Amino acid sequence: MHLRTTKRIRQEIMLYDPIGADREGNEISLMDILRSDEDEVLDAVVLNIDRGLLAERFGCLSKREQTVLELRFGLGQQERLTQRQIGRQLGISRSYVSRIEKRALGKLLNEMGPC
Repeated sequence: MHLRTTKRIRQEIMLYDPIGADREGNEISLMDILRSDEDEVLDAVVLNIDRGLLAERFGCLSKREQTVLELRFGLGQQERLTQRQIGRQLGISRSYVSRIEKRALGKLLNEMGPC
């Protein structure tokens, strides 16, 4: 392959340098091989930004609200639990867990601002 034959000569390889040809005779570059779906990359970037914003705003919640959301949505290293399981773990009713969750999500929504 082209990369192996020129490896001794060059230390750098440009993404758009031709590295060979496909079956139809069209040149193939390294970029053609490494290319990913642009939507996947954009989604990953947006997700990381949103996670960062959420982590910054998480401090506006009480300790109990933070705990409920961490358990409910599996944040951090936590496993996702049902409201009933969280209630048993915290010694409160399922309906109270629901109210805490709703209040906490409302606070976060207000802190995050309009989309």
